[in-house]
Amino acid sequence: MSKKNISQEKIIQSFLTSAFEKSAGATSLADISEILEIKKASLYNHFENRDAMYDATIYHCGKEVESIKFLPEKSLESIQNNKTTPSAFFKKMITRFFEMYENEPLFQIYVFLHTEQYFNLDALNIVEKEIESVTNEIKEILSAFASVDKIGKKNEKELKDLASAITSIIFQQRDFYIVKRKETVRQNPDCGAGSLFALPTDESSLNKTIKLVDTILKTL
Repeated sequence: MSKKNISQEKIIQSFLTSAFEKSAGATSLADISEILEIKKASLYNHFENRDAMYDATIYHCGKEVESIKFLPEKSLESIQNNKTTPSAFFKKMITRFFEMYENEPLFQIYVFLHTEQYFNLDALNIVEKEIESVTNEIKEILSAFASVDKIGKKNEKELKDLASAITSIIFQQRDFYIVKRKETVRQNPDCGAGSLFALPTDESSLNKTIKLVDTILKTL
């Protein structure tokens, strides 16, 4: 591969691939150059050193996660038009959310950030911001259902507490789901992380999440 075909983005993706396979701490410049099929010295044309590459990977992952929304644009219209129920709506949103994290690049990004959050403050902040973002979006959903009398009226604190509880369930079960999917990849090395869609779908964590959230919704 010629130097002109190498970019910072490709190097970052290669860093994520290696980190997925052997951890970020164990990933070397030699690993990156091997994946890209270039000389190790060529990496210095794009990054000053390995630390700069690592920091750029954290930043890249943060921007990717920031672009992911639990609540797609205009989704609230179906609630406002009385065309859905809390159970049906959350089932759809949770299923979509889980499926996004099953495929690359989000799958590798998830594994990277949720490992590095214990070693890197920026990674931890990204994880915490995602939780906050999803909590706010779920609060919007609950408020929309309350406005059309699909759930009981709640004050701001009650809505926030309910949203936090639902978010905790979703993230906990998503974590279990991703861990199991990662192990599936490890046990099927020929599939590669990018071929998760070709593997049998494990719906147990997804179904459990939907059931747990529905249990809360039925009390509202």
